[in-house]
Amino acid sequence: MKKLFFQIIISIFLLTSKNIFAEKIAIVNINEIFKSMPDREIIVKQLEDEFQSRATELENLERDLRIHIKKLHRDGSSMKKFERKNLESELIAKRNQFTEKANKFEEDTKRRQTEERDKILHRIQETIKSIANKEGYDILIDANAIAYAKNNLDITNYIQKKIK
Repeated sequence: MKKLFFQIIISIFLLTSKNIFAEKIAIVNINEIFKSMPDREIIVKQLEDEFQSRATELENLERDLRIHIKKLHRDGSSMKKFERKNLESELIAKRNQFTEKANKFEEDTKRRQTEERDKILHRIQETIKSIANKEGYDILIDANAIAYAKNNLDITNYIQKKIK
């Protein structure tokens, strides 16, 4: 009787444990999907166009700054004291203006790049969730977060086709 009871308990455990470990798992390389997004190139071009005028302005300020520096080095020793002082003050003001505009430009470009990157990543994430629900996946793991997985678990190509 004890033996039969023990076999029944073990059978129940094995049958229920199968359900515990029967999760459908797949691997997704989000970075690869991100890099292959066709919208990514379009967005890069849009951002370049958006910031082109400010980049040109910074280039002009830098060129003007270099001209003033050359003038100071070339003519500084022969200038009158007040002329040299005026040129130095003008040079400092232009350098400060350039630095301020360059920092603001860098902040704005990084902010916009982050906004656009986040939009793409959100779209990728929504597609992954949709496919996981539709295909019955319990767990999808980013390929960069694991050391090894069989190739048959990788559904990156499938997601790339669905997202385009």
